[in-house]
Amino acid sequence: MKSIINYILAIVMLSMTAFSIHAAKYEYRTVPNDPLKAKLYTLPNGLKVYMTVNKDQPRIQTYIAVRVGGKNDPAETTGLAHYFEHLMFKGTQNFGTSDYKAEKPLLDEIERLFEVYRKTTDEAERAALYHRIDSVSYEASKIAIPNEYDKLMAAIGASGTNAFTSYDVTCYTEDIPSNQIENWARIQADRFEHPVLRGFHTELETIYEEKNRSLTSDSRKAYEKMLALLFPNHPYGTQTVLGTQEHLKNPSITNVKNYHSQWYVPNNMAICVSGDFDPDNMIDIITKYFGNLKPNPNLPVLKFKEEAPIKAPIKAEVMGNESEMLFIGWPFPGSGSREVEVLDILSSILSNQGDAGLIDIDINQQHKALAAGAGMYNMADRTAFMLIGAPKEGQTLDEVRDLLLAEIDKLRKGEFDESLIEATINNYKRNVQSSIESNENRVSMFLDSFVNGTDWADDVASIDRQSKLTKKDIVDFANKYLGDNNYAIVYKLQGKDTTELKMSKPALTPIVMNREMSSDFLKEIQSSNVKPIEPVFLDYNKDLTIFNTKKSNIPVLYKKNETNGLFELTYVFDMGNRHNRLLGTAAQYLDLLGTKDMTAEQIKNELYRLGCTFFISPGTDRLYVRINGLSENMPQAVALVEKLMNEAVVDKEAYNGLVNRLLKSRDNNKSSESANQRALQSYMIYGDAAKKLNLTNDELRNLDPAKLTEAIRDLNSYKHRIIYYGPYSETELTSLVDREHKTPAAFKDIPNVPRLKMRETTEPVIYVAPYDSKQLKMMQYSNNGEKYNPSIEPVVTLYNEYFGGSMNSIVFQEMRESRSLAYSAGAYMSSPSYLDQPYVYITSIGTQNDKLFDAINAFDEIINNMPQSAPAFSLAKEGLDARLRTEREIKDMVAWSYINAQDLGETTDVRRRIFEALPSLTLENLTDYQKSDIAGRTYNYCILANIDDIDLDALGKLGKVVVLTTDDIFGY
Repeated sequence: MKSIINYILAIVMLSMTAFSIHAAKYEYRTVPNDPLKAKLYTLPNGLKVYMTVNKDQPRIQTYIAVRVGGKNDPAETTGLAHYFEHLMFKGTQNFGTSDYKAEKPLLDEIERLFEVYRKTTDEAERAALYHRIDSVSYEASKIAIPNEYDKLMAAIGASGTNAFTSYDVTCYTEDIPSNQIENWARIQADRFEHPVLRGFHTELETIYEEKNRSLTSDSRKAYEKMLALLFPNHPYGTQTVLGTQEHLKNPSITNVKNYHSQWYVPNNMAICVSGDFDPDNMIDIITKYFGNLKPNPNLPVLKFKEEAPIKAPIKAEVMGNESEMLFIGWPFPGSGSREVEVLDILSSILSNQGDAGLIDIDINQQHKALAAGAGMYNMADRTAFMLIGAPKEGQTLDEVRDLLLAEIDKLRKGEFDESLIEATINNYKRNVQSSIESNENRVSMFLDSFVNGTDWADDVASIDRQSKLTKKDIVDFANKYLGDNNYAIVYKLQGKDTTELKMSKPALTPIVMNREMSSDFLKEIQSSNVKPIEPVFLDYNKDLTIFNTKKSNIPVLYKKNETNGLFELTYVFDMGNRHNRLLGTAAQYLDLLGTKDMTAEQIKNELYRLGCTFFISPGTDRLYVRINGLSENMPQAVALVEKLMNEAVVDKEAYNGLVNRLLKSRDNNKSSESANQRALQSYMIYGDAAKKLNLTNDELRNLDPAKLTEAIRDLNSYKHRIIYYGPYSETELTSLVDREHKTPAAFKDIPNVPRLKMRETTEPVIYVAPYDSKQLKMMQYSNNGEKYNPSIEPVVTLYNEYFGGSMNSIVFQEMRESRSLAYSAGAYMSSPSYLDQPYVYITSIGTQNDKLFDAINAFDEIINNMPQSAPAFSLAKEGLDARLRTEREIKDMVAWSYINAQDLGETTDVRRRIFEALPSLTLENLTDYQKSDIAGRTYNYCILANIDDIDLDALGKLGKVVVLTTDDIFGY
């Protein structure tokens, strides 16, 4: 929740004066000492272009942003910005259709019918109108080519095809190969200038599903209620991005078209790119395709009344299935304001990534509540600063409120160490170095600047200004803005939300998919002459240095960081919770402990001051001890971590607090939809075996905590490896490890404990567990026991790409586009991670309860009788080839790639085999694999739903039905 800008924007600057340079044709701006070395252009039509070059891999992350969002929706048709985002994937006059001239009269008739439908109140008349809309839409679908935008993206090797809508912006994302800039620009310009709103009623059903999904998110409901309290005169508080259920039931194509004409104009747009390209070439191409877009000189200005100051706490409640929580909020200006810049530091003094803030130490560390934190909900016009708390067992929400407000009082009184400010700045600098390694983070920074209307030079100077803040500044700020009474408070209570409306499924005719059709536009893109990029695969003998430490002979996987001053040091133990059930609890306990001469608070503060973090991550099969941060402070950080692991002092009170927290968290999990879903899936796949890895409630209560510190101390006595990525030389690293890493003279072998066995599906079983929600969650699982086979990996990979891998896949087309059964659905063959693990086939879907059997039947049909399409197969093959050519496993990824290969008995980069086999693979190969390995499989099902809405007798026709309780699936 903390501001993305302030976490990742800039390093300390010496001079912040922006200046201009004249290229051969275009003027652009740069900022001295900008870590991104960004170039900023504004075309004559007002289109803004943000560029930063990063040659780590031959790909480019692109964002095309329109400065319009939920706040700009007309009050009578909320959700419009988000709806239009979906429709932007439906094509144009040039693609997405086989004959636009023949299609247009049908689309016009659909538009006319919807205008009548939305004004009709008689339910019988509405049903008749909807039937007519469905009929005309079916006829139009015979001409349309669904998902052709996604096919275009597959053809150019794009990945990450997506979009998102917030209150302030609608943004369209693609990650493209660096040799496809021209094709990408051509497609996008046509899409933004001439969108055609086809597939309207089926996409509306998809949005219903997304709305249904949002209704199960209690935190989302609480945030929306908080905004309503803080900003009653602003659309942030009066409407939501997804819109009301009532408005979604009465859409208007005419309004959507007007919306596009008004807002989707170049002087309200920005193109943000980061990756491997030549800026002069990039701006040439963008100008060529986007330069003729017509601006709107009369862009509406959002007008609203200022909110009256809050003089007494404003309170509200929201209801939901999940456990109770408390939200306290104060209103602030928008993200680009100086107030929010100060607020960001204040927020980190309260709660930060190092768990060294006032709330972290005073409340979380001392178990005064189950959990608490602070952060900001950043938006362009307004910001909500929030404190969030969850009660421990027997605690009221008002008691949590008092604890949180007491920390604000400490701020106002200056009861904190000024060193927290300096430590926060050091961590922000570290985050900048880490974040700008990612192209997506880079364009996100540009996006924030554009949406917030800030000057890039001002953004770059942010940390420099923050570093000048003093303790007095923070105290004065807290006293000015965070008063005793000028806040809003939302009580998230547990119970039935009576405001939710049930949306019944409409009578929809599945649209025609026309997989064999291709527009001339797509054919031109596919036949365009693009110089191929040669792939680069890892050679572990050259790309990774492997040596042993001198003192303890520990294997080290070494990769030098030549990009920045950050390091990551990881101890890798091939043992996890199945080897020692205490490890998960021990890792959590260690976080609460100190040593004989340092308290837990002092250790956290010191690591935070060093700009370093440390955590122990135990999984089922492996445990990792990770230390990372600023390389200049690595010796002190490693020494401190080793000291804690080897000298932690047992604290019985801290353990009792941990147990109470774990027991309360377990109880809360039973009311969480996502936790129930994970538990049910685990039960289906592993039975009771997975649950037995967890300590029981009684075991937790009766455990001697000394056994936990002993388990941590004992770790280094087992054989393990070290992974290092950082600036140190091999000699420097060896010296540090030999000096600080505490190990015995001889290592113990890893205990030989059988791997957790996945159930084979010898007969169909349907596991049903209860959860009261408008949307059920279903997974199918099939395990025939086949072990890893490197020779079939190429065809498995291509099958997943063709059948379930993207928006162009069969699953997406059938389950979402054609039948409108879900917002998201997937199906794929999952390859083993270890030699002794099996291949398993997985499907997943979230859908309305009354669509369950439609979903089951649809999956059964397309999995067992896979639709075959030569054009779709070619696109899947082209897309996979392009990604394999342009993917680069670099930096710390090299060592992890090596370990993953070892787990499968491989000695080379497994991607090379796939790439080399790909040219010879045919649709016939894929069909043969589907018939031999996919069709006719036996499945287990797990369904999380309101059981009263499920026909168990009908499910019984599929196989044995096992109705489980919540306690059954959790095991505690």
